[in-house]
Amino acid sequence: MTNYRSRVVVLVVAILAALLGGPTAFAAPVARAECGDTSGFDRVALADLPPEATDTYELIRSGGPYPYPQDGTVFENREGLLPDCERGYYHEYTVETPGSDDRGARRIVTGDGDEYFYTDDHYASFDLVDVS
Repeated sequence: MTNYRSRVVVLVVAILAALLGGPTAFAAPVARAECGDTSGFDRVALADLPPEATDTYELIRSGGPYPYPQDGTVFENREGLLPDCERGYYHEYTVETPGSDDRGARRIVTGDGDEYFYTDDHYASFDLVDVS
């Protein structure tokens, strides 16, 4: 009977830990991509980015139309800077650069877990965008 009780106690503790978010339930929440940890990224508020980033964010949320045919295409993460997710998880969108005669270097890359990453150096670095 003791072995049965021990198993029940372990099961109850495991269920409670899962319901409460584990042992770190009361720590600061960690941003996570569906397939990887994003806690190591610098965070930036959408409002602190250039206003064109907000324009792009609103286009993404509304489903377009987008100014460039490349917008919405799969971002392959060849640089390996974003969490390692399956192909097709990320998509890229142009953030207009005033005065540029091409797409410029600024992008928002989205993840299927509703993550938003911003780069202003053509994928050399990314910040995690806080859109709340």
